[in-house]
Amino acid sequence: MNAPFKSPADPLDAPIWDLSDLYASRDDARVESDLARARVLVGELNGLQGQLIAARAEPATLGQRLDRAVELYEQASDILGALGAYAFLAASTNRNDAAAQGFEATVREKLTAIATPTIWVTLEVNALEDGEIDAAVGAHPAAARWSPWFRRVRAMKPHELSQELETFLAERGPISAQWPRLFDETLAAMKVKAGRDELTLAEALNRLSDPKPTQRKAAAEGLNAALGERASTMALVLNTVAADKALEDKWRGFKRPADSRHLSNEVDGESVDAMAEAVAAAYPVLSHRYYALKARVLGKPVLDQWDRNAPLVTTAPRGYDWEAGKALVLESLGDLGGDFAERAQGFFDSPWIDGKARAGKQSGAYAHPVTADRHPYVFLNWMGERRDVLTLAHELGHGVHQTLAAGQGSLLADTPLTLAETASIFAEGLTFDRLLKTAPADEQRGLLAGRIEDGLNTVVRQIAFHRFETRFHDERVAGEVPVERIGEIWLEEMGGSLGPAITLNPGYEHWWSYVSHFVHSPFYVYAYAFGDLLVAALMETRAKDPTGFTPLYRELLAGGGSKGYVEALAPFGLNPRDPAFWTIGTKRLERLIDQFEAMV
Repeated sequence: MNAPFKSPADPLDAPIWDLSDLYASRDDARVESDLARARVLVGELNGLQGQLIAARAEPATLGQRLDRAVELYEQASDILGALGAYAFLAASTNRNDAAAQGFEATVREKLTAIATPTIWVTLEVNALEDGEIDAAVGAHPAAARWSPWFRRVRAMKPHELSQELETFLAERGPISAQWPRLFDETLAAMKVKAGRDELTLAEALNRLSDPKPTQRKAAAEGLNAALGERASTMALVLNTVAADKALEDKWRGFKRPADSRHLSNEVDGESVDAMAEAVAAAYPVLSHRYYALKARVLGKPVLDQWDRNAPLVTTAPRGYDWEAGKALVLESLGDLGGDFAERAQGFFDSPWIDGKARAGKQSGAYAHPVTADRHPYVFLNWMGERRDVLTLAHELGHGVHQTLAAGQGSLLADTPLTLAETASIFAEGLTFDRLLKTAPADEQRGLLAGRIEDGLNTVVRQIAFHRFETRFHDERVAGEVPVERIGEIWLEEMGGSLGPAITLNPGYEHWWSYVSHFVHSPFYVYAYAFGDLLVAALMETRAKDPTGFTPLYRELLAGGGSKGYVEALAPFGLNPRDPAFWTIGTKRLERLIDQFEAMV
């Protein structure tokens, strides 16, 4: 008889971050003094209002004023960004603390009040002609550093509204943000009954990887019940967020719900559609085929949905304490060369990581860049499993990317989602390669299965999410979408992606309701698939010339958002506008499934 499964690593071993580099507490006197400093900078900036247009016929003067205006804009953004980051970071580890949530909301309102009067800056930049900006930059070369930012701002020109309407939308922002707050607080307070245990959302999702089928089933059924009880509330949140977005999209002239995201990502919608269609066309040779093979390995005709990420053996998988996970990730980044491992080491040497899973802490993981003049923080819920090691690698990849791009300054370090997932997925891939290389022969099949499942979760699952989200927003145009219909769309898209070898058991129709991106960042999810397929192409390139690859890769990351993804990939000889580009990643995943089939 197998022993009861326990997470092999004590989650208490994982660290808790120290945010005092930002502020000592909510009562820190620097909070008010920084708000005052930001108001002074904004006041100086607003003194330039109208002067850009007034100087349009004088290139040298216009160049000087553009340079100073954007410089002040960035300086104010750095102060406000650090304060907003502190409020969010502190709140995300304690969603049950009403004071922390209230502080975050209050800070958001104060930041909006200070920043909203600067709306004129982008409007006035866009009132200029391209030739006028080019002449100004030519006459005052110091302003050339802002050229990538001008490019991004001017991309929004066809969708800008009047200053009055832009001000209204900005001031309404903190109010609209209460819907995501309701979403977060609802899930943070949720308890999942799994047999005799009462679990947080993060713990329940983690238990879906338990080697014991009874434990996985109990967790899944507990999630069915807990999410089902809250589905009506979450449907209201999702419908309201979508309606709010649709109203703004209508005024801005966006034709499709995802168009505003595509614009911010600096990618055209047709390319995203082509990627989504390519992945969906590959469902049969990827997810459908793999899950049929997995069912055969587990001795079942079909898998229940809670078996999707089940380990292949019923013995407890190898666990990793925090130090072991840390060592694996650092060694993997060391394989890449350059200063990647040294930069990651800094996150461990300083208290910049919050890994300890605990009640009230929101689920999931992220790396927050804060601002270019500060340092990033990494957030995850460490349970001591293989997936946690890869999550640590993923988020540290983001963190290293953010430190490299910081030299661009906050406005240009901000990376479009088309490139934002590159470093994270690359670091995750390097870490898996080391896990597989160092594993005993009897563990390699299970590790390979895990890598395939991670790939399916990043590519196939996220495209299924994207297709669900697209269909939901399309139907929302005609009116509120009932919770039952949301569940139907979810089952259709998830069923199509998973294939006939997986049964979507009753209750699974509610599982859309815990996906935070649908509420916090509509149409974000395709970036994961985009990034994974892009990284697959980069890894194929690295395999041909590892030494020559590293400096090019470092340069790509250090560029932040100063280049679009097409320009950034050109030095590698890659063209993401070529449809064949996307098949590099799907073929790579297909080859892993070939390897797995040979072991079955």
